Amino acid sequence: MYATCLFCNRPLGRNETLESFPVGRRLAYDAAKGRLWVVCTHCERWNLTPLEERWEAIEQAETLYRDTRRRVATDHIGLAKLRDGTELVRIGEPLRPEFAAWRYGDQFGRRRRRQILIAGAGVTALGGLAVGGAVAGVGIGGFGWLLARAGRRVIEGSPEAVVARVTTQDGATLRVRRRHLAETTLVRGTEGPLALDLRYAGGQSHFEGREAMRIASLVIPHVNRYGGARQTVAEAVSSLEKDGGAEGYIDRLAGRSHVITRPLDTTSRRRRWNTEMSKWGLFGLSTVDRLALEMALHEEAERRALQGELTELERAWREAEEIAAIADDMFVPSAITRAIERMRGK
Repeated sequence: MYATCLFCNRPLGRNETLESFPVGRRLAYDAAKGRLWVVCTHCERWNLTPLEERWEAIEQAETLYRDTRRRVATDHIGLAKLRDGTELVRIGEPLRPEFAAWRYGDQFGRRRRRQILIAGAGVTALGGLAVGGAVAGVGIGGFGWLLARAGRRVIEGSPEAVVARVTTQDGATLRVRRRHLAETTLVRGTEGPLALDLRYAGGQSHFEGREAMRIASLVIPHVNRYGGARQTVAEAVSSLEKDGGAEGYIDRLAGRSHVITRPLDTTSRRRRWNTEMSKWGLFGLSTVDRLALEMALHEEAERRALQGELTELERAWREAEEIAAIADDMFVPSAITRAIERMRGK
């Protein structure tokens, strides 16, 4: 039973209501198509479950949904809250734009609000520092450039922050920093429509086909730190519809990606700290393209899984569990770990 988000590696939580599937505090299901997702409460991403128990869980979720009175619904999508606080999202037969707008609008909207609050708090703190310096008699010009640089980091994020740990097919783990996203580019692939030239700590690698799209799905959300407003999400959904879906959109984007995602010139180290970093590499994608690409990568991964390629999804879940375990144990003394294992044994 998997309990960690595929995307942010945080715990998905537990529920006390679905006996056959106790994972998750927010579950989405489509009984007609046999799909079950666990919605991460931290990053709002939808984790498709490849578990054999999903049919029993879907049946139980449908029964609970019909029995609860605390629910709201449209013709195609319903939301119910159970006694223990678990939320059920019931998918009927919505038109594709309606489903995509509902699913991703919720995800991108919450992400946007969260980052705006974080950035606002950081900028407010810097403002307080500036006022404090003025009261203390320190000239604002003396450290104004430091405040400007710190403010840029609050809004754009630290260039040196590790935003993703990517496990490759040969078992290597690649640490991707935020500045590496400006040095990473999308190109036309030979084994599929899209290929990825990924920059990471200590090197750069070229990925093709499904591996390229899998890795792209891990790093693109960090380009989309601020999500999108409702109108922008609607425009991204329209882009997918215009191209006939995720596959058509990815194919069209691949044809021009080498131009709009040109990598940052790293010959001059100063440019890494320049505000122009936000215009290069994956940051060169427009806001609409960023959102549309993230949607398309999600849907392509789920399409492959639903067509029987569940082994890949199983591997992704296991990798997420391993990364989470490493993160959890990184600062835990070995003596405490052994004590916990002894208690578990009892």
